[in-house]
Amino acid sequence: MAERTVFQSVTRKHVISLGPQASVRDAACVMTRANCGSVLVMELPDTLLGILTERDLMTRVLAKGLDPDRTPVREVMTPNPICVPPETLVSDAVVLMLERGFRHLPLVSGAKILGVFSVRDALPREIGTALSQTEFNEQVNDALG
Repeated sequence: MAERTVFQSVTRKHVISLGPQASVRDAACVMTRANCGSVLVMELPDTLLGILTERDLMTRVLAKGLDPDRTPVREVMTPNPICVPPETLVSDAVVLMLERGFRHLPLVSGAKILGVFSVRDALPREIGTALSQTEFNEQVNDALG
């Protein structure tokens, strides 16, 4: 069986994005609603400026005591993120992420943004299913107190 490409492995094929002037709170809300760990920061119509991740929210906003309502994403995003083409092999993407210390890679074909490959997308489908069940169980436990 041939190794999967990053595009084949991406679970979310639509792009989650915001403009650079959006607040950090807006970004956190968009990420929460979409159940994803990153949002692309885009200038209209389709220019990728950066990426904002859960880790960025923790280390660049919360840990520094910034106001999420008054802080625009442009101030805390990772600018000019490394991108990969959709035909990149999963193993190559994982090596790149391990070497560079990040967990999200935008997928770009020419000037078109196709989505974001995350380290979770690299996991075998069975582990992904198990993680989803674990997350569901934690949410139920949290709701029940």
